[in-house]
Amino acid sequence: MPLTFKNLPFSKQHSLLVICVAFLAIVAFLFNDALSNLLVYQHKLISQGELWRTFTGHFLHTNGIHLLLNLAALILLWALHGHFYSLKNYSMLFISSALICSAGLYFLSPDIGQYVGLSGVLHGIFIFGAIMDIRDKDKTGYLLFICLWLKIAHEQFYGASEEVSALIDASVAIDAHLWGAIGGLFFSCCYLLVNKKKAPAIDKNNDMSNKKD
Repeated sequence: MPLTFKNLPFSKQHSLLVICVAFLAIVAFLFNDALSNLLVYQHKLISQGELWRTFTGHFLHTNGIHLLLNLAALILLWALHGHFYSLKNYSMLFISSALICSAGLYFLSPDIGQYVGLSGVLHGIFIFGAIMDIRDKDKTGYLLFICLWLKIAHEQFYGASEEVSALIDASVAIDAHLWGAIGGLFFSCCYLLVNKKKAPAIDKNNDMSNKKD
């Protein structure tokens, strides 16, 4: 289906949480001076028990360009795959990607002392959308899935773009992209498994109702 304004997923279940994420990121940016010290992901402070930072740090950004780039990606992913979103699955996808991303940074990339931004979570959301395309037999899903992992592999071997680092006024945390994508992959596999188990039960109920008729 071609992407046009008319077929954008504007309904509440498809768009409400995307709007909430964008709103929280904008508010966090506007009040960055007051919130940064309390909410930013910092490895040292998380080690001291400030676990909320593993989630809240994803809403902070280094500068306006960093915020705009992430918001643009958030909206683009919604435009492409928002019809797969629901209030339940998007909230679980976002939380899973955020926490697994932070866990990966904390345990496997401890050299990253501080991290902010939605990019790690966005990679997880991207993976979910691609896998849903594949489930629906949309061939573009395979292309999106492969291209994202090639991008991540390129970053791991060759590092991030210097131009992007200059724009956001910080080093790009390429490991966050990796762990966020893994978070999205983990959630997507669980989501498909749970929904696959539910399907036969629904069919069985339908069959029983048909017999009663």
